[in-house]
Amino acid sequence: MFAAMSLAPCCEGFAKTVTGGNGASRCFGVMPPRGPNAACVVWLIDRLVHRCEWVLIEGESQVLATGTQEIDKDLIHDTAAEPTPRFAPAKPTLKNRAERPRGSSNSGSGDGAGRRRGTVRSRIAIQPDARDALVPTKTNSIDSNASGPRTLYAKIWDAHVIERLRDGTCLMAIDRQLIYEYSSTPAFKALRETGRAVRRPSSTLAMADHSVPTKGRDRLGSGMLRLLNAFRADCAEAGITVFELSDPRHGIVHVVGPEQGFTQPGLMMACADSHTSSHGALGALAFGVGSSELAHVLATQTLLQKPSKTFRVTIEGELGSGVSAKDLALALIGRLGVRAGVGYAIEFAGSTVAALDMPGRLTLCNMSVEAGARSALVAPDEITFSWLKGRPMAPAGDLWTAALDYWRTLSSDPGAVFDREVHFDAADLRPQVTWGTSPEQVISIDALVPAPQDQTDPDAAERCRRALSYMGLTPGTSLTDVRIDRVFIGSCTNARLADLRSAADVARGRHLAPGVHGMVVPGSGLIKQAAEAEGLDRVFIDAGFEWRDAGCSMCFASPHDNVASGERCASTSNRNFENRQGLGSRTHLVSPAMAAAAGIAGRFIDVRALAPITEPGDGRNAAGATT
Repeated sequence: MFAAMSLAPCCEGFAKTVTGGNGASRCFGVMPPRGPNAACVVWLIDRLVHRCEWVLIEGESQVLATGTQEIDKDLIHDTAAEPTPRFAPAKPTLKNRAERPRGSSNSGSGDGAGRRRGTVRSRIAIQPDARDALVPTKTNSIDSNASGPRTLYAKIWDAHVIERLRDGTCLMAIDRQLIYEYSSTPAFKALRETGRAVRRPSSTLAMADHSVPTKGRDRLGSGMLRLLNAFRADCAEAGITVFELSDPRHGIVHVVGPEQGFTQPGLMMACADSHTSSHGALGALAFGVGSSELAHVLATQTLLQKPSKTFRVTIEGELGSGVSAKDLALALIGRLGVRAGVGYAIEFAGSTVAALDMPGRLTLCNMSVEAGARSALVAPDEITFSWLKGRPMAPAGDLWTAALDYWRTLSSDPGAVFDREVHFDAADLRPQVTWGTSPEQVISIDALVPAPQDQTDPDAAERCRRALSYMGLTPGTSLTDVRIDRVFIGSCTNARLADLRSAADVARGRHLAPGVHGMVVPGSGLIKQAAEAEGLDRVFIDAGFEWRDAGCSMCFASPHDNVASGERCASTSNRNFENRQGLGSRTHLVSPAMAAAAGIAGRFIDVRALAPITEPGDGRNAAGATT
């Protein structure tokens, strides 16, 4: 058993030497002759993760398989800086034996070859198989000198810090990541080129969602087959679970993660997609990364990050009939602007947010990135816990109890100081419709399209002028006079069962206007099944909508799912940029109910003016209410 670890000077800098009880020493790396900077830390992490066999933790050692096998997050630790154990395991670690290091044990006996003891850089991190839990006992604030009330963001961030560097950058432990076919290809390529392996396959959930067709999947083209086969092969080689197109669990990553219980409060999550912020609705700190960062996460389960500033948005007031979380999100972006959240993590709070169901919170956090924020959070509460309980990848039994004990600590302390705060009254909010080419270019359904001269800022005036030109709109036009060609109900923003229900309530007993093409794309196969069990598919089909398979579809202008040049689309997606839904496409962002109403009328109308039509025996019930 190796029992000591030291830094020894050598000709190239420092050699990391581990000395065993028999006097033998093993050098497993040479540190470049540089000072204690970020590059040094990155180098050391690389050596620890990819080349070492032993890791010492405050006088105890852990046997590790050579290479990239299950080396945990506790890679670097300054015992002088933090002598107190940061975390204590709640119970024996019960990881899959296939993933466990050589010589490990379930007993937690502390023999040095089993469970970790001493200073452990981790936090509650229920594995996807719901058999591994760690409960925090001590954390330091983002500000190491702070001792007062802390924000929710600070609590989660601090629980994942491996090392803090002098410039404020932190080496962060990443709990879980979601990958899909479009962005994972360069990440896997980078791993192959550097000879690295995926460190912890069980922490990754994969599915093809961005570019897959949502109909005709039995006739995939050669290009799509090559992409999917390469994706499957990469994941199979790495041992990563993939939800295939034929699997009912397949869907959009940001829908499936919460649906499966893969997303949980207090976790730090990454995905190579900006709308990863969605997962913050469950109290997870989640953000988008680039493909190169994704490769680093897959190889090390770490990232170098600087903490964001904190921004609390407090929303009060009861949402009126016909007004949804999507309307709330659009109105907030319209008020704050698309750059308001740059450099911030947004925490949504207030009575309005507390009253939202989980699909509504997911929509709100999903759209936060359109205000410039990298991540968003809603403090977990009983709505969160009810949503998660019993889901396939959520903890169960004693682990559920332990998880709840921790999750209930995840809220901003009274008196916690935020870098910025705003308050918003939602009581008089009306349904929203974007008129331009940015989510901030949005107005209420009863308002008029603005004019460039109405803008006080010259840059805003120019953006308005360009948007009006692209969208083919005239200032002073009433939105209710704007005719549409297409309706898209779907995306990671609005494709959950609650979204489909709200649209079906409008479409029930009605039909799309002549010349309008509508399509409904559920967020997952399970949501599609639940909707069909309720008869929602028949409601849409009878109303003239296409009923599709799960996928990103028209949100991403995937093959065969796009808006033609010059066509105007009422869309429940998240972006209305130029060419977003197809070359020359004109996108208006709306809620699911507003999209359905526009399709029925052939133009934008206030959904509140449509009385719901209830058909006897329509199959509405509580089944799948939390999907």
